[in-house]
Amino acid sequence: MSAPEDTARDDADDGGTLAVDESETSAATTAGSGDPVAKPRLRGRIAAAVIAMALVASAALTGWLYVNWYQPAQETGAGVEAAVLSAAKDGTVALLSYSPDTLDQDFTAAKSRLTGDFLSYYTQFTTDVVTPAARDKSVKTTAQVMRAAVAEMQPNHAEVLVFIDQTTTSKENPDGAFAVSSVRVGLTKTGDAWLISSFDPV
Repeated sequence: MSAPEDTARDDADDGGTLAVDESETSAATTAGSGDPVAKPRLRGRIAAAVIAMALVASAALTGWLYVNWYQPAQETGAGVEAAVLSAAKDGTVALLSYSPDTLDQDFTAAKSRLTGDFLSYYTQFTTDVVTPAARDKSVKTTAQVMRAAVAEMQPNHAEVLVFIDQTTTSKENPDGAFAVSSVRVGLTKTGDAWLISSFDPV
């Protein structure tokens, strides 16, 4: 007679165990899934943060390209190189061309194309050396630029290699002496103008 009772207890025990297991499984599932509304909100915040970071990176890249590539390219482009070449050639002719009858005008025109220490040097040299010799011996020089090429180009400094033919006449040599030379002309940007800051034979 005790067998049915034992069986009933076993069934009851099994039923209780099953009930607990289902409850625990349901709780675990609920805990694992989390708040169904919180997940989309979290994804939205992450997406917004990623977009914001991408925008910041894009702005930083744009700024870097402007400062390091576009702006220097604009300041050293073909138009600027043409202005530099013109300043070097015209300045070279002005520096090396003068006549005893127009020395003051010639030197004034040349000095307007110079800057810095070279301007000071040229002023002293023409005053102390060239003017007395030119007036005493009737020295006249005429320079012509045969070729010129930009050797170095920066936003505020440039160097141009200039090839020159120069003719010099005087009382002692009225037929003239001819010379071919080359100089490396350094130029510095002053305001909107390119002025000669160095003049070195090569």
